[in-house]
Amino acid sequence: MGDIPGEGFGTVVDTEDGLPGIADLDPDDVLDDELDDDVEDADEVDDEDEVDDAADEDDDEDEEAELNLLEQEGEIAADYIEGLLDIADLDGDIDMDVEGDRAVVSVVGTTLDELVGDDGEVLEALQELTRLAVHRQTGVRARLMLDVGGFRVRRRSELAELGKSVAAEVARTGEARKLGAMSPFERKIIHDAVALAGLRSESEGEEPNRRVVVFPAS
Repeated sequence: MGDIPGEGFGTVVDTEDGLPGIADLDPDDVLDDELDDDVEDADEVDDEDEVDDAADEDDDEDEEAELNLLEQEGEIAADYIEGLLDIADLDGDIDMDVEGDRAVVSVVGTTLDELVGDDGEVLEALQELTRLAVHRQTGVRARLMLDVGGFRVRRRSELAELGKSVAAEVARTGEARKLGAMSPFERKIIHDAVALAGLRSESEGEEPNRRVVVFPAS
């Protein structure tokens, strides 16, 4: 094969058999190009990893900040309740915890029935006062839950059974059933129990007379 003007790296030339061919390639040039491609691919992977790591760090920081806020809410609420107990000359131990996305403050004692009231009415009012006290210091609307003497624990069990029983009745009769007025805490327990039974429920009415209606499966 003779010299062809302009022949060089990657130049298409005619071979003796009449078919197009490619002039000899420089192995060093080919190796350099492959290394450059590998470096570019590695840089892209590193950039993606850095973005993922930054997102994970942001999520961790958000979760830690939220946990710190909930713990702060619990401490403020505990101080507020302790002050009320002192004023009322009542004895009680205060426990603080975080459940899901809310702080939980529990007061345990043997002489706390007056802080619960009939059907938990006093407890609900006390909880709202405690939330206001927390909001005043944090500037954030609190979803804190207050329990006194284990009332909410017992009430949760009772309402779960009620929701299960009503759901079974509605499924059997095919007729909707309206329950009595309940607090938001109580209605949520009913809704969860009804949903677990495969039926549908809704809340209707205005506070403090808002209630749950259970519907048969459609």
